[in-house]
Amino acid sequence: MHHAWLLAGKQGVGKRHFAEEAAADLVRSGGGGDSDGLTNVASHPDIHILTHLPKDDKENAKREKGEPYERKRNIPVGQIRAMQQRLNTRPTMGSRRAIIIDPADDMEAGASNALLKSLEEPPEGTFFLLVAHRPAQLLPTIRSRCRLLRFPTLADAEMQRVLADHAPEAGADARSAAISAAAGSPGAALDFLTLNLGKVDAAIRRILAEGDDDFSRRGDLSREIGGRPSRKRIQAVLDLACGALARAAPDAAGSNRIAMIDAHDALVRLSGEVSTYNYDAGLLAMEIGTLLANAAPHRDRAHG
Repeated sequence: MHHAWLLAGKQGVGKRHFAEEAAADLVRSGGGGDSDGLTNVASHPDIHILTHLPKDDKENAKREKGEPYERKRNIPVGQIRAMQQRLNTRPTMGSRRAIIIDPADDMEAGASNALLKSLEEPPEGTFFLLVAHRPAQLLPTIRSRCRLLRFPTLADAEMQRVLADHAPEAGADARSAAISAAAGSPGAALDFLTLNLGKVDAAIRRILAEGDDDFSRRGDLSREIGGRPSRKRIQAVLDLACGALARAAPDAAGSNRIAMIDAHDALVRLSGEVSTYNYDAGLLAMEIGTLLANAAPHRDRAHG
């Protein structure tokens, strides 16, 4: 089996869950415990999961109490080097160990360069599982050393079954809106419901359909997003806006379609930046609204 795998696909389609199941099977097949010993993958000594750490000591205290906590924006080089120190020793329980990095596309530049050395000269019995929502952001040299496994989105009928199982309390209208907004990602659909994004989605659709000559709809969008939204909520709003443009663009024509494509590209760039920079929530909402208004049909370009 190849030593490094890139698990690529839209956020919320199950890549992390697959990575944990695969890691459990890998270490178990190498003598690293039976199924009963792998009920908690995160605690297994030969499965190392690198993801966003708490932002600071205060947020770490929240994590230890089991409370929601704010995370760092990136995976720094220190986490990669700490993992590499572990690779200098043999696996604890068997002959194999697994490294999960989620999301690998959030590694800092130094972390990516450090990881490359391990991918070039992997220790015997070590397998890397890199979860990536935006694989193009990874170094080409990292991508070239990984086997690619793509995760497809789900059809609407499959999405209905997922929401029926995991969000049975949601009404039919809410589920339909979540499925439309999520574009095949069950995780995004569940976030839509749990983050109560129905009114945000409606505000986005109104701007894109009707424009916003007097800035009133941008104000509505800002109010629905909230004054102090979590990073997860901001990312979900950006995903909603990108999805709305992606659905509308194929039916648009001429300059309107070009404007939608340009707005989508700008939102994708903005989505990548919010994980690195601190944006004022109100200004961010206005920027999203302006990009949508610029793409609305038969409208003069909006001014932000």
